[in-house]
Amino acid sequence: MTSVFASVRFSVLDRSRTREGHTGPEALRDTVSLAREAERLGYHRFWVSEHHGVPGVAGSAPTVLAAAVAGATRTIRVGTGGVMLPNHRPLVVAEQFGVLESLFPGRIDMGLGRSVGFTDGVRRALGRDKGDADDFAAQLDELLGWFRGTSPTGVRARPSEGLAVPPFVLAMGEGATIAARAGLPMVIGDLRDRDRMRRGIDRYRELFRPSEWASEPYVVVSGTVAVAATPRLAQRLLVPEAWSMAHSRTHGTFPPLPPAEQVETLSMTARERDFYESGLAGQLAGTEEEVAHELESVLKDTGAQEVLVTTSTYDREALLDSYRRLAAIAGLEDGSTTRR
Repeated sequence: MTSVFASVRFSVLDRSRTREGHTGPEALRDTVSLAREAERLGYHRFWVSEHHGVPGVAGSAPTVLAAAVAGATRTIRVGTGGVMLPNHRPLVVAEQFGVLESLFPGRIDMGLGRSVGFTDGVRRALGRDKGDADDFAAQLDELLGWFRGTSPTGVRARPSEGLAVPPFVLAMGEGATIAARAGLPMVIGDLRDRDRMRRGIDRYRELFRPSEWASEPYVVVSGTVAVAATPRLAQRLLVPEAWSMAHSRTHGTFPPLPPAEQVETLSMTARERDFYESGLAGQLAGTEEEVAHELESVLKDTGAQEVLVTTSTYDREALLDSYRRLAAIAGLEDGSTTRR
């Protein structure tokens, strides 16, 4: 383990991606299984995500899935990356996390995002529109107020009031400013666009105001990391997700993950090929030595305290192997950095 990794936490975000030939329930069970393995390997936290009406993602109810993950593990922190706050009433979100924290005290994180639905149809089904994202800062303040017991309505959030559930802001774009002014830890991606990431982190640190949640800035950098025995095998881990993203950009739907060998035989249009190759380019993928070198560069460049890995692929065994190799790079398996 190199010195740059000694003080850095490594965590996992799993989006419960469905695979061709497999069901949504299988994807959710795979998420729980991966959480157990992440805990065994020494990862610091395990988060799940929120997506609605997406064929390629089974994780639509993150607090419910987080409860299943927390119930299947013992020590790893569990949370959301994130609950999309504009989709929900802040009181309901506070109650859900209050229940989670009450059942699994000291292990729950509250990761919060500001996206609103994937399509117009999903937004209509949720009773939301794009403009709801503009109210994120106010929604966040209301949510934190339920835990502080400062709501002006006279209603008390049960059992949330008085509980300390660490909040994080998924800080794409304006989110960095909101996180800073609220005095909250920030999660920022993606690892491929280092300049944009650094600008967001610099803005966050410049504007940060200490709060009861964080006395100083805390930065989590997030993105795909694929590790394998050879560069070629690591690159193949990226193929299913790159094609699903290319398909979504060209056809408007985000499909289940196909096997890499199937993607490699496809006849793509020029536009599909452009999106596909863009999805493969610049990712942190390679052997242990190559990925360690790139991660050191990212951490020195950003000064981040934590890396949140979001890798998805069709081959579950290859995915597990990648996380094991990454744990070895970070020194997690020797127990020296487990749940710092």
